[in-house]
Amino acid sequence: MQVLGLDIGGTGIKGAPVDTQTGELIGERFRILTPQPSTPEAVLTTATEIVRHFDWQGAVGCGFPSVVQNGIVRTAANIDQSWIDININQRLGQQLARSVRVINDADAAGLAEMRFGAGKGHQGVVLLVTLGTGIGTALFANGQLVSNTELGHLEIRGKDAEDRAADSVRLRKELSWDKWAKRVDEYLHTIQRLLWPDLIIIGGGASKEADKFLPKLTVKCQVVPAQLLNQAGIVGAALAGAVDIPPPTPKKPAPKPRSGKA
Repeated sequence: MQVLGLDIGGTGIKGAPVDTQTGELIGERFRILTPQPSTPEAVLTTATEIVRHFDWQGAVGCGFPSVVQNGIVRTAANIDQSWIDININQRLGQQLARSVRVINDADAAGLAEMRFGAGKGHQGVVLLVTLGTGIGTALFANGQLVSNTELGHLEIRGKDAEDRAADSVRLRKELSWDKWAKRVDEYLHTIQRLLWPDLIIIGGGASKEADKFLPKLTVKCQVVPAQLLNQAGIVGAALAGAVDIPPPTPKKPAPKPRSGKA
C-alpha cells in the first residue's frame, strides 16, 4: 500500500510517497520552508504544493506540530495561534479533495520508529523524544501509542523544557555540545523520574549527530538514536493515513456453470 506522508513542522514542510509495508520512501522527499507567519491558509497552500509536486492522487497522511484531537488543532507552540480549534482534517481534506488523517507530528515519528526503526520489537514503556525546532514526544506502552503527550513543555528551571533543550536553542545560542548535552540530560532525568521508560529514542534534527551528545548523557535507561532520522515523520504520517483506507474487497469466486438440466 502506498500513501503520501506529509510532515508539517515549524521550520519546514516535507513529504514523499511511502510504501507502508516496508517503510521505504518511493522517490526523493520534497521540502519547502514553512511560511511565516504560519497561518492556516499559508500552511495549507504549501502542503498542497507538495502533494501536487508528486502529482499524487492516492491517500494522504499528515503529521502536524500540535495536539490534534479528532482532527481538531488544540495547541500552537510552534505554529501561528490562529490554528487553534481549526479542524485540520476537514480543511486539508477539502484543499486536497480527498480524505486525510492528521496526527501529532511526534506521534507520527514514533509510529515509524516503532514499526521500522529503533523501537521495533520493544515492549514496556518506550518514549521517542524529537529534538528540533521544539521538543516533541511520543509515548508507547507495550507497543500502543498514548497520543498527544506534550512532554516538551515540562517545566525545567522555570521554563518549558523545549525553551532550554531543543536543538534550535543550541543553534541560536551557539551552545557547545557539552553544554547542550547537560540541558538534554537534565530534561531526560526529569522524564525518568516521572515515567521510568525502558527505552528512550532520540529523534529530530539533532539525531543526525547523536554521537556528539548521546555519550555525554547520564540518564540510567537505555537511550538510542532514531534510525529513520528525518524520514520518520513522513513514514509515520503515511502509516497514519493508511489506517482509514479500507482493505481491498476480496474477489468473489466465479459462479459454477449450470448443468443445463431442468
